[in-house]
Amino acid sequence: MNHLRRMFALVCALCVLGCLLPAHAIEIPEPTLSPEANKYDPEHPELLYEDQLYAASAILIEASTGQVIFEKNPDVVMYPASTTKILTALVALERGDLDQMCTVSENAITFYEDNVTTLDLRAGETIPLRELLYAALVKSANDAANVIAETIGGDQNTFVAMMNQKVAELGCESTNFTNPNGLHNDFHYTTARDMARITMAAMQNETFRQMVSTLNYTMPATNLMRSRSFSNSNRLMIAPTSEKNNKYYFPDAIGVKTGTTTKAGYCFIGAAERDGVELISVLFFTGENARWADTIKLMNYGFSQYVSVTPIDLYNMNPVTVDTKNFSLEDTNMGRLPLTCVAQDASNTTKIIATPDEVDLMASNLKDTMLFEYSREFLAPITAGEVMGTMTYFPEKGEPVVYNLLAARSIDKRANAPKTLEEIVAETEADPNPFPPFTFEMGMYIAVPVLGLFILVKVLRKVAHRRRVRNARMPKPTSRYLK
Repeated sequence: MNHLRRMFALVCALCVLGCLLPAHAIEIPEPTLSPEANKYDPEHPELLYEDQLYAASAILIEASTGQVIFEKNPDVVMYPASTTKILTALVALERGDLDQMCTVSENAITFYEDNVTTLDLRAGETIPLRELLYAALVKSANDAANVIAETIGGDQNTFVAMMNQKVAELGCESTNFTNPNGLHNDFHYTTARDMARITMAAMQNETFRQMVSTLNYTMPATNLMRSRSFSNSNRLMIAPTSEKNNKYYFPDAIGVKTGTTTKAGYCFIGAAERDGVELISVLFFTGENARWADTIKLMNYGFSQYVSVTPIDLYNMNPVTVDTKNFSLEDTNMGRLPLTCVAQDASNTTKIIATPDEVDLMASNLKDTMLFEYSREFLAPITAGEVMGTMTYFPEKGEPVVYNLLAARSIDKRANAPKTLEEIVAETEADPNPFPPFTFEMGMYIAVPVLGLFILVKVLRKVAHRRRVRNARMPKPTSRYLK
């Protein structure tokens, strides 16, 4: 009996010791740079070469157009790990309701491998979809991703079919997903180029943008669990403090998602915005800290290549100036009139993302870039701020944007200039007297013809009188016959 007690105590001790010992560390590959790689100069971020990145595959795009800025093996098939959850969230946001309640199933919390990141959900627990999305994107909880899939699709396989349908709609030709969480499967793969397309679509959703930019989040208590708090592992967004330094802090970072498995290595998809330019980077199979260093290199390179301008900025680089006239287009030149440009809609945020050379070319050929239409002739008088016409910009996507062209200064009409027809009509319509006002000029207009007619009548009468007198003085003719 004592022997059994000692054996039981030994087993218990071993169990306790096993709990205290650290778990076997997962060995994740850490790629290194080639000894022959070009030396990176942070003072010249515009000089970036493929061999300066640790990542096996990478791409950098401009977020509004998808224009590729930099790439390294972007079409090589790679394992995405937990960056998969970007697509999981996008499909859920498009098909689900943030306030709908989700019930955790036993299947959703069952995993067949160790060291899986979870939210420690309980079977039967009910939780809003919104909270599960935060858990999947910020904490990268795999059980949360599974519950999302079962709620939206009915089961995980149906949801995965929705995911693959979405990537096909986005034009991803080298992608196939087998689960909503990103845990390894040989048939769960994508490419940096395809993942950039997926992330670009996701970042156009404001709720997604808010979630992936969240640093710390506390979920409310559920029917089975107290509240949970978790933090984002994106070091680019974590500002250094006096207690903890962070050399990888990047103030322009706005998201999005990490991912790690033994087969995928360390992965990271990032987004950053600076001066109106937004970029998205994708890194597959890089290092734990190299993913931050690689992203910073890519982002600084992208910001050195692209600028953001508005149509008004382009106009101000090459503003329009017109010739003004006094009375008619053939009349005296009254000077050059600069026109200022303002948006008709004050809330307009239209921007053009382009390289500096492209911006210069558009500005120098402004009338080929914009449509100019004038609403009046450039005849004095002109009042400062008066609308002279419009400038219309036609973006590749969306409705045309209209800007007003305003007179930058006033131009008075010459003092002795005759009235225009418009002025005469305006004065006549404004006069309450039904009869036109009598002026000296009007009197002359009436008197001259009357006087001329009077003189003509007098002259005609004199001529007629003289003719009668002359006829009276002439002798009457006598008969030519003798009596």
